[in-house]
Amino acid sequence: MEIQDQLGRKIGLKKTPKKIISLVPSQTELLVDLGLQDSIVGITHYCVHPAVLKEIKTSVGGTKKVNFRKVRELEPDIILCNKEENTREMVEELEKIAPVHVSDVATLEDAFNLMLDYGRILNCSQLASTMVSSIRKKSESLGKLVTNSSEKRVAYFIWNNPLMVAGKGTFIDEILKLNGFQNVFSEERYPETSIEELKDKNIDICLLSSEPFPFSEEHKALFKYVAREIKIVDGEYFSWYGSRLLEAMDYFKQFHS
Repeated sequence: MEIQDQLGRKIGLKKTPKKIISLVPSQTELLVDLGLQDSIVGITHYCVHPAVLKEIKTSVGGTKKVNFRKVRELEPDIILCNKEENTREMVEELEKIAPVHVSDVATLEDAFNLMLDYGRILNCSQLASTMVSSIRKKSESLGKLVTNSSEKRVAYFIWNNPLMVAGKGTFIDEILKLNGFQNVFSEERYPETSIEELKDKNIDICLLSSEPFPFSEEHKALFKYVAREIKIVDGEYFSWYGSRLLEAMDYFKQFHS
């Protein structure tokens, strides 16, 4: 069969893939929740959910650099990548080993389409459709809370030294909008900033993410003069676009209570 990934690339598959390598943590978790744990043969060392995978599956490296020899030895039927998480050079090299599906997720609809695509490609369409329907209902429920709250100006921090934030065109930005927040950074995808620049942004809330940089309570002092409120937030709920969205929609309700 011929499939198409989210970059519009056509991929030929001889059969339903039975041996899968996933090089994206959120997509690995999604596969497990679609009932495909037994089909996963390779993961990255960042694939931490569910925790048991690190004990029973082969790690082939990180999201930016993999061990191609290990990948080849696993003889995968398909390799699952992401435009932002993995590099073009990696994908080109991996294509010499097996068909490569590349996701490109910037919106909730992109996330839903990815789930449905996996359903068709990996023969679990019914479960994928049920998952999408459940997340849609939860997002609609969240939307009812958001419409009753005032829009707050926020900055979402992903890195320290240099300070970096999530800007326009990112999935994080989409989630901020879902919560009725106005992202004060709307010029670039992941711009660097400074405390001095932040002071002029009229920020209501600084959201300090737990990943990729692990912001903690001790970092709050850095932002005390640039925002009226500072929160440590679970980065997986804001940036993981797979099945974790089911839990995320409940997590977001705390911002609207």
